[in-house]
Amino acid sequence: MPAKVAAVIVAAGRGYRAGGDLPKQYRRIGGEPVIRPTLAAFADHPQIGAIQPVIHLADAALFEAASKGMPRLLAAVPGGATRQASVRAGLDALHAAAPDVVLIHDAARPFLSPALISRAIDAAATHGAAVPAVPITDTVKKVDEHGMVSETLDRSRLRTVQTPQAFAYNVIVDLHKRAAAAGRDDFTDDAALAEWAGHAVNVFAGESTNVKLTTNDDFERAEALRMAALGDVRTGSGFDVHAFGDGDHVMLAGVRVPHTRGVTGHSDADVALHALVDAILGALADGDIGVHFPPSDLQWRGASSDRFLAFACERVRARHGVIAHLDITVVCEEPRVGPHRDAMRARIAEIAGVPVDRVAIKATTSEKMGFTGRAEGLVAMATATVRLPWSAA
Repeated sequence: MPAKVAAVIVAAGRGYRAGGDLPKQYRRIGGEPVIRPTLAAFADHPQIGAIQPVIHLADAALFEAASKGMPRLLAAVPGGATRQASVRAGLDALHAAAPDVVLIHDAARPFLSPALISRAIDAAATHGAAVPAVPITDTVKKVDEHGMVSETLDRSRLRTVQTPQAFAYNVIVDLHKRAAAAGRDDFTDDAALAEWAGHAVNVFAGESTNVKLTTNDDFERAEALRMAALGDVRTGSGFDVHAFGDGDHVMLAGVRVPHTRGVTGHSDADVALHALVDAILGALADGDIGVHFPPSDLQWRGASSDRFLAFACERVRARHGVIAHLDITVVCEEPRVGPHRDAMRARIAEIAGVPVDRVAIKATTSEKMGFTGRAEGLVAMATATVRLPWSAA
């Protein structure tokens, strides 16, 4: 019978050394929080049965937003004052799941491969305790208190250790209990705890790309790496039109705009969001708004169109892609778009989970020509640019 495998994702640290006003695991690379591709790597692996996040209580809302829609995710538990305490909290939370093997991984290492996870599982099943590591290529020297070289180390026997560190579940739980009984809470990784307890630790091949993001330079390199991985750049277009009807406002780009008339049509008839949804779905070659939300289905009558946009954006994230840019042009004689432009951009950015500088809204008239020129309705055209991994093509 295959081993039951779970993962503990350690995300309780504050991590402000990297700069910015967010813990590093929630800073964005490639348009999404660092922790999301970390979670996705485990959620997508066929051998992982459960993922146990360990977070800081102050980050609950950040984590909920970053992990939305992620499968195999157990309820997050609060971490402790040290990394060791946080890992133990995650292990304790896995008690009911009763895994055979547990992988312990830092949230700020988002670039691990499926092959690395497989190697970790195999190593834990064979040895009971194992860590990924990579050889040191630079010459390493010991330096004395005066800043002088005291010794050149033999780098052939040196390794830099990474995560996920892999253990038989019962083994690592017992090791943590022994450390707690001895009053030891200062181990910086679980391999060090195992060494202290006299348990042999196997070393298996890590990956040079499996870097831990710590400094701002790390984030700049990670952004470049993430964009290189998302090399399948796609553009979709959308078009929608709605006629004016009775009412006292128009829903436009997610904003209620006062007007002497309303708009008739599908759901709340937000012509801008409807065009934008079709543009995103078009970039994914994933049908159109009518396929996913047919007008004949009464549940969508009067529905808020922000639900449609959120759905389309989630389809991008489900394929591990990011939204690079959203561009909308509204054609109408009235109402005026200009006074509401900033609110519209902000609302779309909020729904799509992108920075507001990745959302553009423009407005024009048809110079009194056609049905828009006669103020009979509105038209919106939209373009969406998304980036997907080549493997998603």
